[in-house]
Amino acid sequence: MKIAAYNYRDFDEAAFFQKFAREYQVEIVPIHDRPTVENAVLAKDCEGVSVITTPITEDIIKIWSEAGVKHISTRTIGYDHVDLEAAKKYGIAVSNVTYSSGSVADYTVMLILMTIRKMKSIIKRAEGMDYSLSGSIGKEIKDLTIGVVGTGKIGTHVMRNLSGFGCKVVCYDPYENEEAKKYGTYCPLEEVFRISDVLTFHTPANTSSFHMVNADSIKTMKDGVILINTARGSIIDTPVLIDALESGKVGAAALLDVIEKELGIFYGDYKYQVIGHREMSILKDLPNVLMLPHMAFYTENAVSDMVENSIAHIVNRDGNVQA
Repeated sequence: MKIAAYNYRDFDEAAFFQKFAREYQVEIVPIHDRPTVENAVLAKDCEGVSVITTPITEDIIKIWSEAGVKHISTRTIGYDHVDLEAAKKYGIAVSNVTYSSGSVADYTVMLILMTIRKMKSIIKRAEGMDYSLSGSIGKEIKDLTIGVVGTGKIGTHVMRNLSGFGCKVVCYDPYENEEAKKYGTYCPLEEVFRISDVLTFHTPANTSSFHMVNADSIKTMKDGVILINTARGSIIDTPVLIDALESGKVGAAALLDVIEKELGIFYGDYKYQVIGHREMSILKDLPNVLMLPHMAFYTENAVSDMVENSIAHIVNRDGNVQA
C-alpha cells in the first residue's frame, strides 16, 4: 500500500514516517508542499493521503479520487479544513487523529500562568532593559476561578493539571464525564462564563461552538476576564474580541493556532511580507495578547502519535469523520 504524505517535514516527521512505514508495511510518498490542484496528481496510485491543517478543497479531492485515493487522513484533531461534503460526494473516507493530550493541556496551563503574570509585557520590557515594576503586577492562580469549556481528553487533562494549583475549577460540556468531575464542577455554560476569571476553550469547531464568544456572551463575563483558546479560531468572533480587549472588558487573551481565517498562514515565514490578515496584525501588537503559531500540540510524543495514527487509519480503512 502507498500513502502520499503532504506537508512532509524532514526535520521532525521523517523519522516517524520511516519508523511506522516499516511497522505497518506501507510505502510513504513524501511530498513536502501542501496539497494543491497542481500537485494532487502526485498521489496517483496511493490508497490514502496524509495531510495537515491546510485547505483541502473539492478541486483537490476530485483529482485525488481520479488518482485512486480512497482515504484522506489529517494528522490533526481538527478536520474543518477538509471539505467533507466533497469527500462524501467522491466516496473518499476522512479521518482525524488523536495524540498525547498532555501536549495541549500542559501548554494551556503555561498560557494561563503567562497571562495572569503579564509575561508578554515583562519579557518585552526586559529586552529593552526596562526592569521597572510599574504595570507588571500579576495574580496568583489559587485565587482564581478557571472555567473549562469542553471536557474531552484535552479539557479533562487541563482540569487535572489545574487541580494541583488550588484554584476553583468549573466546566461545561454537553456530554459530562466522570473523570472531569474529579477535578471540577459542571455548570451551565452561561454560569461558567459569568463566574470565571479565566476561560479556556477545548471544544471542536461545529455549529454549536461557532462564535460562542461573541458580543452578547462577553457582556455576561467578568470585567477583565482572561480568554485562552487552544481549540479552534471559529469559537471566538475576532473583531468583537479586539473591541473587548481595547475597552478592557477582556483583560488578556492567549491565542495560538486558533484564529479565524488562519488557513494558509501557519506555518510560513512572513517576517518580510504583508501577512494579509488584519486581525492577526492588530492582535499581535496588543500588550495583553499572546499570539503563538499553532504550537500547543508540538511535542515529540504528539508528532509520533499524529504520524502513526494517520497511517493506521488509512491501513485499517477507519474513516471516522462524517459529513
